[in-house]
Amino acid sequence: MTQLVLASASPARLAVLRAAGVLPVVRVSGVDEDKIAGELGSDAAPQKVVTVLAEAKAAEIVPGLLGDGLTDVVVVGCDSMLLIDGELQGKPGSVDVARRRWAAMAGRSATLLTGHCVMRAIEGQIVRVASDHSATVVHFANPSTEDLEAYLATGEPLQVAGAFTLDSLGGWFVEKIEGDPSSVIGIGLPLVRTLLERVGVSVSDLWRTQSVF
Repeated sequence: MTQLVLASASPARLAVLRAAGVLPVVRVSGVDEDKIAGELGSDAAPQKVVTVLAEAKAAEIVPGLLGDGLTDVVVVGCDSMLLIDGELQGKPGSVDVARRRWAAMAGRSATLLTGHCVMRAIEGQIVRVASDHSATVVHFANPSTEDLEAYLATGEPLQVAGAFTLDSLGGWFVEKIEGDPSSVIGIGLPLVRTLLERVGVSVSDLWRTQSVF
């Protein structure tokens, strides 16, 4: 019985999978994202950066799964960053940084890149890997100073890629998107379905083993 494992602490990614009918096992990866991105170098294509980070997150948790009794799994790792003015923007981490990010992107458009990796592991050994990225254009509103400061005060934009969300408080300030909405939330269902198929697992397989309905 193949089990889906989500290599992420993101409640938004978990909510997307639950809404899509699957309750994954959650294991949180502890990879050093800044170190990995730094090792790739400043010349690395943005798409490669998010995809390599997704691969690293998935691979990092595989060794511990066998000890948890998980012998036949597909591990899904993801990483999202906002590409604006040719630079990747991850989680701001502070109010000042988030404020500067919004000053740069308010009233403009940017591309949310999300790397995805699916690893099939049996008895603790990785047997198949499929990875790719999604790209979705996000058109931002120009929030008033009062609204922006109130949003920053919630703390939400400090801990999410690009300093915004689509599915929560930040949704008020997104005019429209061009692409897959679920990828902006952090895990693109159409792309994950394709990657699952490449490693020999279907959505219906997951519904049979880990369905929430």
